[in-house]
Amino acid sequence: MKLQLYNQSNAPEASKPLLEQSFKDFGMIPNLHAVMAESPGVLEAYKFLHQQFEKSDFNADELTIIWQTINVEHGCHYCVAAHTGIAHMMKVDASIIDALRNRTQMPTSKLQVLHQTTLELVRERGYLSEPSSAAFFEAGYNNQQLLEIVLGISQKVLSNYINHLAVTPVDKAFEEFSWAT
Repeated sequence: MKLQLYNQSNAPEASKPLLEQSFKDFGMIPNLHAVMAESPGVLEAYKFLHQQFEKSDFNADELTIIWQTINVEHGCHYCVAAHTGIAHMMKVDASIIDALRNRTQMPTSKLQVLHQTTLELVRERGYLSEPSSAAFFEAGYNNQQLLEIVLGISQKVLSNYINHLAVTPVDKAFEEFSWAT
């Protein structure tokens, strides 16, 4: 199954202003947004979740760890490439970016705990073992941040699953960061 890529002229009416805003924000319409435009509610929900997650209590390195841990675990070719480019724009250390893409250790124990916690929440569908929970809090994270990981998972489930259905082509801006499982 392949879903259509929409633009401001052929999108459903309710999606047109959302795509116009995407163009203003990025100087292009990301292919993910172009696919999501089929359902205005989905595109609006995704954008809202993304904005809320960016406002979370995580710094750029931590946001990237959460996003990419989920993207890699879900095997999302589009999101791994896009978030690699975004991580570079956010000035995330290359060692973090490479470790996430290659499924290797994070450069610090605190970041490794964040990665492992996110991975366990994804794999266990929201369940977190007592030892993992203890490690998360001992690393200096808090309840708010635990809930915000779930917010990040919610955002990425939307994008990762839709990219699987649509076989969304990677945007030209991120082609150099292509990735495959």
